Amino acid sequence: MHPELQLALELADLADALTMERFRATDLRVDTKADSTPVTDADRRTEEALRERLRAARPAHAVAGEEFGADGEAEWRWLLDPIDGTKNYARGVPVWATLIALRRNDEGVCGVVSAPALGRRWFAARGDGAWSSSGDRLAVSSVAQLDAASLSCTDVRDFANLGLGEQFHALLRSCRVVRGFGDFWSHMLTAEGAIDVGIEVGTQPWDVAAVQVIVEESGGRFSDLHGARRIDTRSAVTSNGVLHEQVLAMMRRA
Repeated sequence: MHPELQLALELADLADALTMERFRATDLRVDTKADSTPVTDADRRTEEALRERLRAARPAHAVAGEEFGADGEAEWRWLLDPIDGTKNYARGVPVWATLIALRRNDEGVCGVVSAPALGRRWFAARGDGAWSSSGDRLAVSSVAQLDAASLSCTDVRDFANLGLGEQFHALLRSCRVVRGFGDFWSHMLTAEGAIDVGIEVGTQPWDVAAVQVIVEESGGRFSDLHGARRIDTRSAVTSNGVLHEQVLAMMRRA
């Protein structure tokens, strides 16, 4: 196994232990950040532990995370989201995950998405394919038309807030099935071939860095709403590749 992916999986094991210890705890502390999103003591504790492990294992690498920002500048950079889906975590909903990715300059090297309350984990290293914790190699679907496609999003109101409500609802009407699995899960279901398109806005780099590697190594495509392979433009579209341009065209339509 790629040594950096091996480390990322070890980090995920550490995160799983910490997040599950506090999941549904009666004394879980939930605060509100400046952007009005929630943060729990588990978010902070987990990211701190991951950073400490990386300082010991990869002292020359930079780190950026949701709760404590960027630390250092280097060719190699880890991106951490200790709990993607904190709103779910805080309410006891089991759909949340720790996201861990390593990038070298502007290219993803490896990524892990670990959802211990669901008993699921997905991971990939560039050039080595994408896999699930059950040992299955991931592969996207072959659905070729939107009217036969399944699409998942996060909060549908996010698109209207960006002035994209008309385009987004036209896209939804074009699909056969629409579900709101949300956050990381939309994209991992795309990587598995269980659905065909995942779409999200309001993202940060640590929300999608691991997603990009896993989806692309599953044979799918990752981009922002403009079609660029970027993780820093606050939007993410994942698909089986065949449907990607159709989705982007729908979202561009006035």
